[in-house]
This record gives sequence, C-alpha cells and structure tokens, in this order.
Amino acid sequence: MKLLLKITLMGLLGLIALSLFFAAYNMRDRFRGYEVNIKIPAGEPGIIRAGFAALSITPEIRDTWIDSNGSYRFEPKDGDTYEDVTGTGRFDAVWMAGFQNSKPAQGVHDDLWARAMVLDDGNTKVAWVVLDAIGFFGDDVIRVRQQLPEHLGIDYAIVSSTHTHSAPDLMGLWGPGQFRSGVNREYLALVIRQASAAIELASERSRPAHFRFAVDADGAASMLGDTRKPYVMNPAIRLMQAIDAETDSTLGTLAVWDNHPETIWNKNLLITSDFPHYFRKGLEEGLWLDGELKREGFGGTAIFAIGNIGGLMTTHPSVPVECPFTGELLLEPSFEKVRAQGYQLASLSMDALGSDKSTLLTDGSISLHARTVHLPLGNPLFRLGAALGLFDRGMSSWMKFRSEIAYWTLGPASFLHHPAELYPEIAYGGIESPEGQDFALPPLEVPPLKEIMHGEYRFMAGLSNDMIGYVLPKSQWDATAPYTYGYESRPYGEINSLGPDTGPLLHQKLMRLILSD
Repeated sequence: MKLLLKITLMGLLGLIALSLFFAAYNMRDRFRGYEVNIKIPAGEPGIIRAGFAALSITPEIRDTWIDSNGSYRFEPKDGDTYEDVTGTGRFDAVWMAGFQNSKPAQGVHDDLWARAMVLDDGNTKVAWVVLDAIGFFGDDVIRVRQQLPEHLGIDYAIVSSTHTHSAPDLMGLWGPGQFRSGVNREYLALVIRQASAAIELASERSRPAHFRFAVDADGAASMLGDTRKPYVMNPAIRLMQAIDAETDSTLGTLAVWDNHPETIWNKNLLITSDFPHYFRKGLEEGLWLDGELKREGFGGTAIFAIGNIGGLMTTHPSVPVECPFTGELLLEPSFEKVRAQGYQLASLSMDALGSDKSTLLTDGSISLHARTVHLPLGNPLFRLGAALGLFDRGMSSWMKFRSEIAYWTLGPASFLHHPAELYPEIAYGGIESPEGQDFALPPLEVPPLKEIMHGEYRFMAGLSNDMIGYVLPKSQWDATAPYTYGYESRPYGEINSLGPDTGPLLHQKLMRLILSD
C-alpha cells in the first residue's frame, strides 16, 4: 500500500513538473533582448519618395463542409459533415476569427491583402503594411522585419491589422475548440512572407511624391455605433493621398476610420475583408452599379487602417446603412449592406480630398520615434492561453508581454501607432468615473491623446505592431457587481483586456512618446 502511494505521488509530481515545463516553454521569450528605441528628428524639408504595393494573403479553401443544424459552427455531433478534398483523412479547415470559435470558412467572397506604403525623405525611411487580419502578434511583426532585405534601408517597419472578423485565425482564439488553436502555421508563414514582400515591392516602386491631407468630420456618423456607455465616438475619416510629383497620378491613398470591420456579422462563412474591400475598391476603381461606372476612382493602391475601436465601435445589425445609389436603408447584415458602407466611405473620402479645405504638401520631412513597451498580463484567461500555447507569443519577463508604440510626423500630419483596441475616450476625451466602478478613481488617462499630438491632421492607428485586446480607462473598469450605468451583467471589454492597469500605463507611455518628439 505504501509502495503504491509512493508511486502515485511520484507520478503526480512528475506530471506537475511536466506541466510546468510545458507552460514555461510556451511562455518563453522568442526574441530575448529584442528592444526598439528609435528617435530620428525631422530634417530640412524636401521631396518625399512614396511607394505602394498590395499582395494577396487569401487562404485556399479546400475541404468544404455542411452546416446541417444552421449554427454556423462545425458540430459533428449534431450532424455536420465535411468533404475530405485534400485526402488527408482529417478536416483541413480554415478557422475564421471573430465572433464564435469552431467556424470553418466555406469559401472566399473577396481577397485578403497585405497593403504596404513606404515613405523616404532621404534621411528616414518608414514602411507601413496593413494586413486583412483580426490581429497580428508582436513576435510575428519581428519575423516580418527579419525577412526585409537590408539593402532596402528601412529604418522602421510598422505592421497593422484591419481587424476584419472574417479572416483566418492568426491568434489562436478561434480554433475547433475552446482550448485548441485555429492558427494554420503554413498560412501564418505565408502572411509573414507576403507582408515583407509587399514592403519590398512598395520600396522598389517609390516615386517623388506630393501629399494631400483631408478629413471628413462627420459624414460617416450614421454608420457608426457605440455599444457601451459613456457613448464616445469619433466618426471622422482621416485621409492622405500620395500623388506622383511628375505625372500627377495617384500612387496611393491612406484612410483611417474608427470602426470594427464586422458589418457582415456572425452568420457569414465566407472569407472577406468586410467594408474595407469596397472602401478600397471604390477609391481605386470607382463606384460601380450593375456594370455601370457611377463615379471614377483615384487609381493607385488604397490602404485602410482602423483607429480607436474599443467600447465597442461597430456597425451593429441595428445600425442602418444607406445605399449610395438607391437611398434604400439596409439593416440586416448582407454583402449589399457591406458594399453600400464601403462605397459611402469611398465617396465621402473622395469629396474630402477634392475639397478646397484639404492641404497639399509638396516638400516635407519625417520625424520618427518608436519604443518597446512591456505590459503586465493580469487577465487569468490570457495567462492560461499563454501557458497552454494557444497564444504563440513569448513573455519578455514574468507575466509581461513585449509590445510597441510609435509616433511619426510628416508636414501637417502626425501618426500615432498603438497595439490596442483603444477606447475612444482615452484618445478624444470623455472618460467618466461611473457609480459601480471596481476602482474608486477619477479619470487617470488624461489629457486625451489627440490634444497633445502635433499638426492639423492627427492619425491614430490601432492594432499596430501587436494585438493586445481592449484598453479601457481604469475608472470605468467593471468586472464585478454592482455594475456601472445600471447594467445587470458585466459589460464586454474587460474579458478581452490584459488588465485594469493597461489603460493608465499605455496612456502614460504614449503621452511620453508624443511629448518627447
């Protein structure tokens, strides 16, 4: 009996030791000692060279399936079946990210892209590639940078995500089960290669350029909803158009808007970039209806990036979108609604850039400031995900993620990059200390980031160089009852955040970055 107890005890100790080793291995730092600390001041104004490129990152859908019970989830126990087209004897699914897990794609509606822009003032060369992805971890951003050829002379490369909810899982949260990653490593490797290649191609295509900046302040307000109090939204579309200085043709157009690309909502089973597809297509090729061109586009390569979308900024099914051709109000999620939204955004953008209120920059220079930040991981579910290997990213130290922030300027414009779905009140103001808050605190994330940025045109791009989830004001943190604003249950946001200290910490680091420029 004693021998059996001893063997059992030794086995349990061995299992515990093995589990701890497994967790430690999963949370190991993949890039030990990696730090970004760049500060390049602006030089004398001169001609800026600009290059743009777009390369496909569309996955191949081979194995198909039948959703027998109409749940939009693959549930074999309820009669769902698949066709083994690949002949591997297993379901080689493309697991879609966003909304529910266990959701395999049934096809492709429109291509996904890595869209890149490279700017060079002769002293500083900045690259920015935006992926049609729900998010992209900082470790994978480093891998993109490692593949960039040295001869390109890129001083700093930024990798952002559009946060579309209908692209393959690149984070591990949307696999076939709650504790099974949905990341296909071959597809992830393709995305890394194409992101790097898009930057290289954009660099090779660089031309002397002029730049036009514009803002549509509120034309898109009706298409934007806020799902959590306090209701703080910024509907502005911020725009930069790069124009060939010699031919006067459009090289590319950059648009930033604060909204989740999830208008097609949770019952879609087709790969799509959502409204950014039609937004970019409209800017490039014009607005079309039934084969007839209704409005000419700019040409060139259009890039869409999200702004501050926490809170939650979205075109919920309750938010109508007006068709720009017929005036019909579209409510239920459909690709017709998605197209109407994208085309509306494109039309508003073209109007703004064509207005006499826009600003033309013919000569300029780039200032650049970027830093690594280390953020504490307080969320127990995220800790478990890291330990189990659902998140294929390392810790830079005990329960801390390595992440990154950046700030750069060009003429009358400044660009702030952060890794979050930032609540707009941190960016624009309006933080509250509501009754029922978990921490008896006044607003800490003040002043609003927009107030301390430089220039007339202030771009903020979220999910840049990492994806850390929602970042909300600590005075609004509300994970335990009683709940704020009379809610009967905890609001959404805290469950997908690193923790309550992330808001004030990230705000402080961003503020220091801006003010030290």
